Amino acid sequence: MITYALIFAFACYGLALLMNLYRVLTGPELSDRILALDTMVINAIALLILYGILRGTTVYFEASMLFAMVGFISTVAYCRYLLRGGIIE
Repeated sequence: MITYALIFAFACYGLALLMNLYRVLTGPELSDRILALDTMVINAIALLILYGILRGTTVYFEASMLFAMVGFISTVAYCRYLLRGGIIE
């Protein structure tokens, strides 16, 4: 039963990634594209965690934590670049 739930969750998050990719490519403003990229990172983290549950190992949970930290830092850096024109002051 859990296998069917995982397959359904994979399909939902995969569809969400495709919709976010559409928003990244056709976003009306740059801030919408940044938000879509950040949401894509969150969906990718969810896919990593689901795959870790499917495989029954904890390696994917650690990888998702690293991916979350890198995604957060990159989103903050990109927003700061847009607001101030430079990342390092």
